[in-house]
Amino acid sequence: MRHLLAIEDLDRHDVERIMERTASFAEVGRRDIKKVPTLRGRTIVSLFYESSTRTSSSFELAAKRLSADVVSIKSAGSSVDKGESLKDTIATLSAYAPEAIVIRHPYAGAAKLVTGWTSAAVVNAGDGKHEHPSQALLDTYTLLDRLDTLDGKRIWIVGDVLHSRVARSCALCFRLMGAEVTICGPPTLIPRDAADALGVDVSYSLDDLGEADVVYALRMQRERMGESFVPSIREYAAHYQIDSRRLGPRQLLMHPGPVNRGIELSPEVIDGPASLITAQVESGLVVRMAILYELLAGGEPRGSQAHAEEGDVPAPTPIGEPA
Repeated sequence: MRHLLAIEDLDRHDVERIMERTASFAEVGRRDIKKVPTLRGRTIVSLFYESSTRTSSSFELAAKRLSADVVSIKSAGSSVDKGESLKDTIATLSAYAPEAIVIRHPYAGAAKLVTGWTSAAVVNAGDGKHEHPSQALLDTYTLLDRLDTLDGKRIWIVGDVLHSRVARSCALCFRLMGAEVTICGPPTLIPRDAADALGVDVSYSLDDLGEADVVYALRMQRERMGESFVPSIREYAAHYQIDSRRLGPRQLLMHPGPVNRGIELSPEVIDGPASLITAQVESGLVVRMAILYELLAGGEPRGSQAHAEEGDVPAPTPIGEPA
């Protein structure tokens, strides 16, 4: 891979290779010394124009675990506040000769534009309502670690699909790995072309939620809503909140975070045994290590187990088998 901009740019082989590499880094994470020298001497820029906790911190920690130097820029307090354009910001940061730029931006297509202004690899950490590919990859890894395969699994994505880049990336990635995907929510929060564009089924009620193997709840993104899309949050919660009455004992629960407790999810299911929310956060670090490795180290195994004992990266191990 040259860049990671969208799940729609990947095929199943690409995803499987990242999953195998992630399993190798999960083994690294179980060591006493968790850093490897793979990207020593290389610079990675983290450029976030929107608020983030999980994505920004996990990408920065992933880069540091790979021994890279990290330059972290938030738009607030930077020259962006003074009117500097995205192109000029990239030109300034390119003076540091970064190997990769991880960018989150409120406008769809921003990451793609950046690829034309820099020789660095570009990772899309979320661009408007378009895509969030690393989130979809970490969610896929989380599920594969639990289910071994997504072939034939039924996954329901519930909530504010219209404003969600996560919904788009996850639907594409889950389908790529063989899952059957249904998106569900109020008609006002479901894109009109979703069925054709994403290849998913569409439901406007939770009546058939029991058929799902995995329930993936989405956050109500009120900061992106310029008008009222639901009569009230209370009414939305009454019809679409996932609680212990709606979530069956065999179903797995996911959420990209941050969670609005009491709105899209009830507190008891967030903290219940079916919840994979903490596992998703844990997966975020190792998946993003794998992404940076694939982009900057060529995606080829860097050594045998002997090298692993010296602190290098172990050869990829298929998920579900011991490293």
